[in-house]
Amino acid sequence: MDANHDNLYLLPEINLSCVMAEINTQTFEFVIIDSIQTLYSEETPSAPGSVTQVRTITFELMRIAKSLNIPIFIIGHITKDGSIAGPRVLEHMVDTVLYFEGDNTSELRLLRGFKNRFGATNEVGIFEMNKEGLNDAKSMAGKFFNKDKLQSGSALTVIMEGSRPIIVEVQALVSEAYGHAKRSSTGFDNNRLGMLLALLEKKLDLPLGTYDVFINIAGGIKVNDPSADLAIIAAILSSYRDRELSSESLFLGEVSLTGEIREVSALSQRLKEIETQGFLKAVIPNKPTEKTTIKCFVADEVSKVVEWM
Repeated sequence: MDANHDNLYLLPEINLSCVMAEINTQTFEFVIIDSIQTLYSEETPSAPGSVTQVRTITFELMRIAKSLNIPIFIIGHITKDGSIAGPRVLEHMVDTVLYFEGDNTSELRLLRGFKNRFGATNEVGIFEMNKEGLNDAKSMAGKFFNKDKLQSGSALTVIMEGSRPIIVEVQALVSEAYGHAKRSSTGFDNNRLGMLLALLEKKLDLPLGTYDVFINIAGGIKVNDPSADLAIIAAILSSYRDRELSSESLFLGEVSLTGEIREVSALSQRLKEIETQGFLKAVIPNKPTEKTTIKCFVADEVSKVVEWM
């Protein structure tokens, strides 16, 4: 069945032999299979989506892709926690694994590589949906923060997505607990949040054990960069004391279990992004090696940052 577009060909078929026949008889620049869990091979006497079916179908698709020298994209269902559903054999067999993720309430989508036999996986593609469809988000300025509307419980930091520095807003809500204290985070590792809260209780004598603590990363982005630790702590303290932080300052630093603030990678790139976006100050764990107009406050311990705040 041909689609309206001259360059697009649609085939409503779940039989592998029919799909292979179409790929062999026509000329395609690339092929998309949606989805691998619904496709079946007559040569394999098992249900679609089973380990045997997925292994057989993936092997045949890889063989024809390499023989015809065309890329084949295999779409797989995902579970609620975001991992590929079904047998893990699919991830082991293919050359590249990509995840397309984002918040349902945001127009931004992130394309991450979790496996790549022929290149790096530390890069990320950022796209946005508009009236023209899904397009490359060329500028990230202001996509994940709004410094004109920062309130108590908000702090800014710069994370690295591959080689791309992105300024994000960390939001925290600290309120008195009625019963068992709750700890919840969206876009940030919940176990790491628990570690940072334990550190604040131990080193700064804050009674956070009787408070509910909620963390959110604005814009629906997921933060895996440990350099956001200091911003998380700053946002928690800001909410706990109900005091706004300076909208001109950012917080950078990985926090250890001893309360030490450790150096972050790509500091020069992060400071350059801070400077580009018009910020004036930054709390960092080590002196910058390159000249910058940003006023840098060097702190090697969490207690020093608290004093400044």
